[in-house]
Amino acid sequence: MSTRKKIALIGAGNIGGELANLCAQKELGDVLLFDIPAKGDFARGKALDLEQNGAVLGYDVKISGTSDWKECAGADVIIVTAGVPRKPGQSRDDLVAINVPIIRSVADGAKEHCPNAFVIVISNPLDAMVYEFQRRTGFPKEKVVGMAGVLDSARFSSFLARESGLNIKDIRAMVLGGHGDDMVPILSATTVNGLPISKFVSKEKLDAIIARTRVGGGEIVKLMGTSAYYAPASAAVAMAEAYLADQKRLLPCAAKLNGQYGYDDIYMGVPIVIGGKGVEKIVELELTAEEKAMLAKSAASVQGIVDVVKKFP
Repeated sequence: MSTRKKIALIGAGNIGGELANLCAQKELGDVLLFDIPAKGDFARGKALDLEQNGAVLGYDVKISGTSDWKECAGADVIIVTAGVPRKPGQSRDDLVAINVPIIRSVADGAKEHCPNAFVIVISNPLDAMVYEFQRRTGFPKEKVVGMAGVLDSARFSSFLARESGLNIKDIRAMVLGGHGDDMVPILSATTVNGLPISKFVSKEKLDAIIARTRVGGGEIVKLMGTSAYYAPASAAVAMAEAYLADQKRLLPCAAKLNGQYGYDDIYMGVPIVIGGKGVEKIVELELTAEEKAMLAKSAASVQGIVDVVKKFP
């Protein structure tokens, strides 16, 4: 029996393809690109292209395309990108009616064939989709997370680096809350090698960067006509690698809260430690009064979408 890890990528579109590419180059495990039967040949063709790319770049993993959940059986990690991406002028909320049936179908397949997998959900509206996946499967909350905070923090870091003229490698940013326009960049936890970011960027500029970060996904949608995929894929792979390699990384992700930060039965972006057991710890930061208020607003937005999902037949 193979001792290689197995990674199932649900959705073979732009993000799915980049996920497979990154997992292969890092040799995290054998990869399955899964999509619906109508796109089965597309998934198989993309997998074949990526596997042949290994002969050029020197990675040695098996990459397969499939539309059969049985081939995903026993996956160690599942990354869910299935669903319709945002279009220009469309909010994440607009996607609920389209993507709820899709995430439920994915949840049913995962529950039957991959009951022990660590699951990372990318599909939008993120916080509601990861909530619905965990609710429908009944998987342990430690094994189901949403990819949001890593991406949002990366966008925040990128904008800060360009404004300050400093090396992006030295900037540590933290964005919490829902993956939407009410996300909460935490300035008190954003530093340049331990120094407060306010030493390098004025308050006026910081406010503008925070506003841009909150609509960072929408900015790309307007420019490209579809959602981002390079940075989201890299963010999800960082989470997957932390689990597979038991790295104990502190990452902002959508995790299920049960009392932390004063919230219960809700998925929202918070700092968590990801290791070989999944979500091994939720870290509670000391927030300022302003940050607490912003988090409350973000939580209310998330809860509003979740309530819509709960009522969906």
